[in-house]
Amino acid sequence: MPVHRPGTSRRTRATAAGALLAALSLFFTLPSAAQAADTPTRGEAYLGMGVPSHDGDTGQGPVTRATQTEGVDVSGHQGNVSWSTLWGSGVKWAYVKATEGTYYTNPYFAQQYNGSYNVGMIRGSYHFATPDTTSGATQANYFVDHGGGWSRDGKTLPGALDIEWNPYGAACYGKTQSGMVTWIRDFLNQYKARTGRDAVIYTATSWWTQCTGNYGGFATANPLWIARYASDPGTLPAGWGYYTMWQYTSSGPTVGDHDKFNGALDRVQALANG
Repeated sequence: MPVHRPGTSRRTRATAAGALLAALSLFFTLPSAAQAADTPTRGEAYLGMGVPSHDGDTGQGPVTRATQTEGVDVSGHQGNVSWSTLWGSGVKWAYVKATEGTYYTNPYFAQQYNGSYNVGMIRGSYHFATPDTTSGATQANYFVDHGGGWSRDGKTLPGALDIEWNPYGAACYGKTQSGMVTWIRDFLNQYKARTGRDAVIYTATSWWTQCTGNYGGFATANPLWIARYASDPGTLPAGWGYYTMWQYTSSGPTVGDHDKFNGALDRVQALANG
């Protein structure tokens, strides 16, 4: 006959209950842990980082009969870039990430910015905006002071403001739509005060609609660089009747991020000259 010792069944039930609670605890903490693992380190953001996950990527190249000029955009992720290979493939212009917020400069900026120039490309630099860290004017100054300037040498494009989904938190950086418009305006005004040029705005229509309320007030002065990984650029943000540049893929040859300039090479030169 089995002997039942006092407390044995109670301990067994307690052990089983503890194991169940531990398993449930692990189950409910996994999403937050995975989310933390997916969050990049500050400074690692780049042009179009949020496009595939928010707007998708059809994998289809541009379908157009208009004359366009091939370009690329690069950041620290690409390291030292083979500019001669890109030039040989028909790429004629480039944008290089210079800064992010007021805490990051691209360690490969010199190789990328000067290297593209040295093979004959028309190039410019861009700033990844973090409206939740400092003001627009402060970030514009940081950008200009760390590679975002402009000169009328025929080879330098105006600086670009990369304003898109926040890779570190809430999509709109915790700002209201009117607050976001104000932040962008402060950046653009200060950039023009420092350089004499109107900055290019890089964005995606869905983000712009969500986070600015589809504000159309910048279209008259600031060229649009639209992000959409599909066979056409789709609907543009309010105010802009056409795009100046279109980032159409993040999986191109040599360097993943490829772009089309809406016009022949002489129009790229015209934008550079101001």
